[in-house]
Amino acid sequence: MLEVDCLEVAYGSIRALHRVSLRVDAGGICTLVGANGAGKTTTLRAISGLQRVSSGSVRFCGENITNLPPHEIVARGLLHVPEGRMIFTNLTVLENLRMGAYLRKDKSFIEKDFDFMFELFPRLREREKQVAGTLSGGEQQMLAIARALMGRPKLLMLDEPSLGIAPLLVRAIFEKIVEVNRELGLTVLLVEQNAHLALEVSSYGYVLETGNVLFQDRADVLRANPRVQEAYLGA
Repeated sequence: MLEVDCLEVAYGSIRALHRVSLRVDAGGICTLVGANGAGKTTTLRAISGLQRVSSGSVRFCGENITNLPPHEIVARGLLHVPEGRMIFTNLTVLENLRMGAYLRKDKSFIEKDFDFMFELFPRLREREKQVAGTLSGGEQQMLAIARALMGRPKLLMLDEPSLGIAPLLVRAIFEKIVEVNRELGLTVLLVEQNAHLALEVSSYGYVLETGNVLFQDRADVLRANPRVQEAYLGA
């Protein structure tokens, strides 16, 4: 579904990505792990059009989307939940969800999707009229994911969904990611510093280090790799 080939991104004279290549197969969960500054967030931003690509290509469902404007990439079904959630803090939970569906033409199905989101995230139903900025960190993350799902994505990119969330809620968030993947057949590209949890729920993974792909393999193989264990799994 997604093919990234020899991607290079630079911030001025500093090269952040060095010929990064990866692929995400339809229906799977793929994860990028690595230390801070490894290039994980930059990779997602380059894919979604938020960061200009210096060279290389991004293909989604067979189409070259390299350096397309972000709204055109969203319209093709590739949605990005950024690090820090970026919800509309002055809008209610329900208004945030409506914003997630702003490009959709099938208005009659939007109300049904609200019901599905509230079944998936019951806490949001309890707070649908609450201003989003007053939610807890975990509830805001649930809202950010639900808002993206309202766009009916083919592929969902999640950047650090566990960041700043109480440990008890982290596993609940990841259980929802797996549930959405299984129930909807939604393809997921996940960036996560909690490498244990990320590799546990993923089928395939890439390890980034200073803008380079250091390892790539099935998630279970990466978990068993001594170098990955030492550097990222605390073994």
